[in-house]
Amino acid sequence: MQDHNVFAGAFVDRFGERRKDPDWLAAASRHADSRFVPVWGERCLVDPDAGHAILLEREDVDEFIRDPDDLVFLGLFRDQPAFAVAIEREDEPPHPDRGEFRDLRFLGTVLPPDEANLVAHARAMVIWHRTQLFCGICGSKALPDAGGNARRCANPDCGRVLFPRVDPAIIVLVSDGDRCLLGRQASWPEARYSTIAGFVEPGESLEDAVRREVYEETNVHVGQVHYHSSQPWPFPSSLMLGFHAEAISSDIVLNDAELEDARWFTREDLKSDFPKLPFRISIARRLVDHWIRHGTNGGG
Repeated sequence: MQDHNVFAGAFVDRFGERRKDPDWLAAASRHADSRFVPVWGERCLVDPDAGHAILLEREDVDEFIRDPDDLVFLGLFRDQPAFAVAIEREDEPPHPDRGEFRDLRFLGTVLPPDEANLVAHARAMVIWHRTQLFCGICGSKALPDAGGNARRCANPDCGRVLFPRVDPAIIVLVSDGDRCLLGRQASWPEARYSTIAGFVEPGESLEDAVRREVYEETNVHVGQVHYHSSQPWPFPSSLMLGFHAEAISSDIVLNDAELEDARWFTREDLKSDFPKLPFRISIARRLVDHWIRHGTNGGG
């Protein structure tokens, strides 16, 4: 079994020292060996039959590069410079002869792990640039900086540097002996249940966030909390921090109405037709599978 979650893995050498070297970046963006990850709207170009991401050459994306600073340097992928290129949804998706632009949410387990990691990185950066057009301090335009890995306020009296936002969120498999706690949201497919999750709040440790979220959503108190693994979740910019936790109470009350239902399930229940488990792309599924096989503690 792989030792990382889908979209994770140190497959790209981010080569941070080159981000502030404009001459090197300019040369790399024109190099014949460089590769470009096109992101059309929020979708990535893939060959769905072969199960691979399509990486393009510079001449394939020239028409979409309105300003060289709009390229996002991702790092070295398979020893070649790699850049993300944003293509607006209003434009026709290019290169239909090469492949199709697909939602990354449904590609994570189809693509090779290194390609899934690369395109997730590209997608997240493109979306961040689209949403961080202005400085949050003075309201002036914010322009790409550091090879697209930051933006800088254009107001010389401000000059604030803005970095990509990552939102930490806990996700936890709570167990009570031979049972585990799963819940479902009303918007999910019928019979789908998953682990408890929620965003970390300011001034809160990860362990405190686990205990708070579980109580707020289900009324269950937890004691010991054990870290399992993490997963970058580029929909659009979360970092899922996975835990196992041990319950010290068991009565379920849906305190904050975020869940439609929550229940205790045995391992035998989880191996049956009900409930339907989380998608295999998610860390939620890895937490559930680990509990089925090994119990609560230990690595993945």
